[in-house]
Amino acid sequence: MTKLINNKIFGAVLLLLFIFLVGILGFRFLYSYSWIDAVYMTVITITTVGFGELHPMSGSEKIFTSLLILSSIFIVAYAIKTITEYILSKSNIGNIRHKKVQEKINKLQGHVIVCGFGRNGKQAVHKLEAYNKDYVVVELDDDIVERFYDEDHLFVQGNANEDETLIKAGIERASTLICALPSDADNLFVVLSARQINKNLKIISRAAEETSYQKLKLAGADNVIMPDKIGGDHMASLVVVPDLVEFLDNLSVSGEQDSMNVEQIPFEKICPSGKEQAIYDLDLRKKTGCSIIGYKTPEGEYIVNPEPNTLLKKDSKLIVIGRPNQIDQLKETYHV
Repeated sequence: MTKLINNKIFGAVLLLLFIFLVGILGFRFLYSYSWIDAVYMTVITITTVGFGELHPMSGSEKIFTSLLILSSIFIVAYAIKTITEYILSKSNIGNIRHKKVQEKINKLQGHVIVCGFGRNGKQAVHKLEAYNKDYVVVELDDDIVERFYDEDHLFVQGNANEDETLIKAGIERASTLICALPSDADNLFVVLSARQINKNLKIISRAAEETSYQKLKLAGADNVIMPDKIGGDHMASLVVVPDLVEFLDNLSVSGEQDSMNVEQIPFEKICPSGKEQAIYDLDLRKKTGCSIIGYKTPEGEYIVNPEPNTLLKKDSKLIVIGRPNQIDQLKETYHV
């Protein structure tokens, strides 16, 4: 498309030069004008500014000038149209905008890539924004990309199944990939491609069918989420244990006021010296008011309500609960 536009502009410029040369050479050699007068007559004739001729014209001169005017009207109009379309074309402005976005993406390190900006993709982005996480969205639908560009989202337009698109999104430098495409087959293909490109990438994928769960796991997904199943279980739980579910719904991770908050802290934040120590040595409750409700071991095992003598090891994480002001104190104390 760009090559075609460039060819049209080149042709329009050549036509303009041609008509100028015809006018200048015609006035110079056919009617013995000086070079300056020939250029002047050509300019006022082609531009149709309405200035008078330099001296009375003969019949042949009038015919030549009339033909020059008629020819130049069409050629100049065509040239103006072609050049204006190029300058104001959506594709050209879009290319400039895409280039600026790509430059920002190329500077990211440890960001999150979200494939698909549907219902689940939008929810993922909303949560990432709440935590000030850098992210890039890969979306095929150009209408969606154009609509959200104005909101400062970093988008890569293209098919997430293609390695080139993932590389544009910075898959080699990313920390996490969220596959939120509507098709399980597409998510499976993206997981396979991403795992081949970046072995250390954390991959979270959406699945619609239970049969896809194990396939996505085998393909390299660290976590597989089934939104429909979670939604159904949640609605049924509101019937069976409504008070418990409502309480759990109030455990917010987005810092809303008048709600409980849950936060995770990595070992390096709790023990910046790198020395392993027991939970009771932290005295976390006294320092921040937060309570420890979970412990993730370096092997990935979760321990609910760990014992006070549980030894915190490198690459482990603590999960704590507290009110918003207590979570703020926690973040301030441990620089989370």
